Amino acid sequence: MHEHVSDPYVQRARAEGYRSRAAYKLMEIDDRDHLIRCGDTVVDLGAAPGGWSQVAARRLKGKGRVLALDLLEMDGLHGVQFIQGDFREARVLDQLEDLLAGDRAGLVLSDMAPNISGVPVSDQARIMHLAGLGLDFCRRWLKPEGVFLVKVFQGYGYDDFAREMKSVFERVATRKPEASRDRSAEVYLLGKGFR
Repeated sequence: MHEHVSDPYVQRARAEGYRSRAAYKLMEIDDRDHLIRCGDTVVDLGAAPGGWSQVAARRLKGKGRVLALDLLEMDGLHGVQFIQGDFREARVLDQLEDLLAGDRAGLVLSDMAPNISGVPVSDQARIMHLAGLGLDFCRRWLKPEGVFLVKVFQGYGYDDFAREMKSVFERVATRKPEASRDRSAEVYLLGKGFR
């Protein structure tokens, strides 16, 4: 608890009005790679508490839209349409597809993570499964040249998933933003140029 309260990114998020320290992860990656483009539809999978959606909505400046989805509740955000539900369920995916209304996303963000059980093999399998679902969504709903940013943990299945992303995107890079805690196994895979 002390580490969280004294974390400089947590303090900065409070001071600057962001919902979570995770907002700075997306800002850092977007500053480097220019993911958020005015006019795009952005889909944020695993959105709660809303830090990434908040960044996307602010950077779109009213020119585009953000569709967010999470199993957990999320307070409303200006410029963000939110669906509460489990991305693994067909009816929830149908709701998201209805909101898209045939439009293709320019950017899909996935900061989804399972509840950590403490059993590394199980946790790794579950996060890679979520990443795979995000990639499947991209195959159906990302526009040509679109972008996918997904959180994964390094470990079993990571190399296979990275290879699969390389078959779908022209360029794939790994990002470990400064706002990501050093001890965390999380990294972000960035796919650009959806084929």
